[in-house]
Amino acid sequence: METPGVETVVLVDADDRQIGLAEKLEAHRRGLLHRAFSVFILNAAGELLLQRRSSTKYHSGGLWTNTCCSHPRPNEDVGQAARRRLREEMGIDAELAPVFTFLYEASLDSGLTEHELDHVLVGHYEGDPDPNPAEVEGWWWVALEEVEKDIERRPEAYTVWFKLCLPKLLAALGANGGV
Repeated sequence: METPGVETVVLVDADDRQIGLAEKLEAHRRGLLHRAFSVFILNAAGELLLQRRSSTKYHSGGLWTNTCCSHPRPNEDVGQAARRRLREEMGIDAELAPVFTFLYEASLDSGLTEHELDHVLVGHYEGDPDPNPAEVEGWWWVALEEVEKDIERRPEAYTVWFKLCLPKLLAALGANGGV
């Protein structure tokens, strides 16, 4: 049962079958496995659009990460949710293609745990985003090789899921000749 004004995440098993619902913060407090998505937007130059999360976020605030990420609402298709959040966070609209999913569990700041089955989607966009300042502090179009080097130099500046996901994305893009 959803409570108005409270964000709910979809709890899943390792095969992405829904097994329940939980309030988002409670799911992160208890490390419950839930459905999520990560969007990666590339431009014609092959650059990746990164966002710097708002410092006011309840976890990973001020860190650099992929273009946008979030959780689908109950009964919401992952692709539709990803496109909705891309508009809400970055102020852009783009067709998105699913690339892969992966499961991870990681400790975050404030004693929270991220335990997600993450659907990774890729899209293409030209131009500058118009980010929501409540969600995003900054953005950066960056060459994939440069972001890899920057993560090596200053891993503390990036979200845990981005550091886990980027090598998988690069392998998938290489295997597919780009998406």
